[in-house]
Amino acid sequence: MKIALIGATGFTGAPVLAELLSRGHQVTALARTPEKLQTQKGLNVVKADVLDEKQVAAAVAGHDAVISAYNPGWSEPKIHDIFLQGSHAILQGIKQAGVKRVLVIGGAGSLYVAPGVQLVDVPQFPAEYKQGALAARELLNRIEKESTLDWTFISPPIGLAPGERTGKYRVGANDLLPGKGDVPAGISVADLAVAIVDEIEKPQHIKKRFTAAN
Repeated sequence: MKIALIGATGFTGAPVLAELLSRGHQVTALARTPEKLQTQKGLNVVKADVLDEKQVAAAVAGHDAVISAYNPGWSEPKIHDIFLQGSHAILQGIKQAGVKRVLVIGGAGSLYVAPGVQLVDVPQFPAEYKQGALAARELLNRIEKESTLDWTFISPPIGLAPGERTGKYRVGANDLLPGKGDVPAGISVADLAVAIVDEIEKPQHIKKRFTAAN
């Protein structure tokens, strides 16, 4: 497939890029600083600012699907507003380009930990991640009203961390997947990438959110 990837140099995006290329997909990576990406077989790097929907549209036109791992960075003081601004521009650009299929990587904060209670709303949710998590939840609320795109939203579990690729994972819907004992479920970014590329190749969650954990 011909896949456009946003956020290819990031914590979640880099493993997705590696997984896509390992399976033989043709990948176009949108990057503000293309020099951060090494030349690789199957990879085309396009300089684009994802805050500009016209640049996004030009870069993703003609692709089979778009994967967005967009995140302005947890240290960004205006992460809430910039995340939503960039996400809006990305979705608008994809629609302008006429691409239907998009997978958005969100956060764990919007997963439910009890009936009517989302993780981001519990008192012990880390303050340094709260604004980004609130923005990701708002994006999910917006995208759930989207009628034009064949969208999928994936929320990783709490324990998203570096680690090996096992190729194995469990799938859930809107609830935080249980771990062992008092330890929350987790997944390596490499295995999260497997779940993402599996969903692109064989869609199981069109117009749905899902989560995955080891």
